[in-house]
Amino acid sequence: MPFTPFHFGPGAVIKAATPKYFSFLLFCGSQVVMDFESGYYLLRGEYPVHRFFHTFIGAALVAVICTVLGRIVWNWGARLIENEIRLPVMSWTTAFFTAFIGTWSHVVLDSIMHRDMRPFGPFSDQNPFLYLVGPNALHNICIITGFAGAIIWILRSIPRGSVE
Repeated sequence: MPFTPFHFGPGAVIKAATPKYFSFLLFCGSQVVMDFESGYYLLRGEYPVHRFFHTFIGAALVAVICTVLGRIVWNWGARLIENEIRLPVMSWTTAFFTAFIGTWSHVVLDSIMHRDMRPFGPFSDQNPFLYLVGPNALHNICIITGFAGAIIWILRSIPRGSVE
């Protein structure tokens, strides 16, 4: 993806489908952390820009880091603003599930679009996901899932009361 927020769309749908077991904030954070690598190499003008952390093994390492840091930061923030808003504590399961979905979906989405991706490295230089769908279709999928997730999320948050 040429622009990290495109990755957020699928996360919005997952959050809408599993609101108690998925952190959209941690999902987005893991997407941003993943792109620090490619941003670094882009700024230096070095190719390939997608390297170790854009493999499933590297993404797993990023997921573990995001799991630990994301849970610590979330729970610290939840305690900090406890008197203002009642935020749920993030479980290890939620943090782990979210971070892995975030980082591994990032690898898949980037593998569809970028020729320098080697998702199964260092074991293979093959990229079976490359051009699975065209770039425009991929962008549209991410945008549509983002809007769909937002709409579902909003509809789920409307209080359901008895109509008299």
